Amino acid sequence: MKKRVFACLMATVMVAGLAACGTKEAPKTDDQQNANGTVDDGKFVVGFDAEFPPYGYKDDSGEYVGFDLDLAAEVCDRLGWELVKQPIEWDAKDMELEAGTIDCIWNGFTINGREDFYTWTVPYVDNSQVFVVADDSGITSKADLAGVVVGVQKGSSALAALEDSANEALKASFGSMNQYADYNTAFMDLEAGAIDALAMDIGVANYHISQRGGGFTVLEEQLATEQYGVGFLRGNTALKDVVEETLLEMAEDGTFMEIAEKYADFGMTESVCLGK
Repeated sequence: MKKRVFACLMATVMVAGLAACGTKEAPKTDDQQNANGTVDDGKFVVGFDAEFPPYGYKDDSGEYVGFDLDLAAEVCDRLGWELVKQPIEWDAKDMELEAGTIDCIWNGFTINGREDFYTWTVPYVDNSQVFVVADDSGITSKADLAGVVVGVQKGSSALAALEDSANEALKASFGSMNQYADYNTAFMDLEAGAIDALAMDIGVANYHISQRGGGFTVLEEQLATEQYGVGFLRGNTALKDVVEETLLEMAEDGTFMEIAEKYADFGMTESVCLGK
């Protein structure tokens, strides 16, 4: 009798133990981060290239500013989140996102060609990749790039466009191609004549030309056209949906365009596509 009672007690303990294990929450995988559409500790960490004006950059006072950061700040204000602006090395963006050190990549981030690698919001900017040359370079078309030195940023959409099969012949015509960590360094080399042309986003090109008081020309022939979106970890649709819905509300009530107008000198009001 005692043995049967003891056996029953042990069975009860084992069942209780199994039940407890069954209710324990499994560790989050990378694609489950922010799965409920919220952010850890109320902080929304935006990864961005701090040298990519007018979308994200450091101003003269040392503050991180820009069109995309202004959009992110408005989203956070409406959702009651704290915005954390996290500068990243652009060619390390995937590592940062997968490690969970940032919640999204929001910084003139091109959707085209990356559709299957991230979870995207709807596009909010129509962009193009162009070539910038010095006014006195004598280069007026893509055909004139044959035999010259062309600069491009590492991990950029311009580099991706140049490595696309559609531009294989164009790239092969270059004398050489230099890759840079940032556009400030690339523009200094363009000014110094160390490179003859620079492939980059048109908005960033307009900003740098304006800041330098002119002296450069954007070739009319574009390298590629594309759209920008906010990129989240693949599968993180819940957080994406919350941010996207807030952006659409901003477009609906006019706040999105008000922010774009702050950067009208760089063609932002013509480039934005959300709500149009």
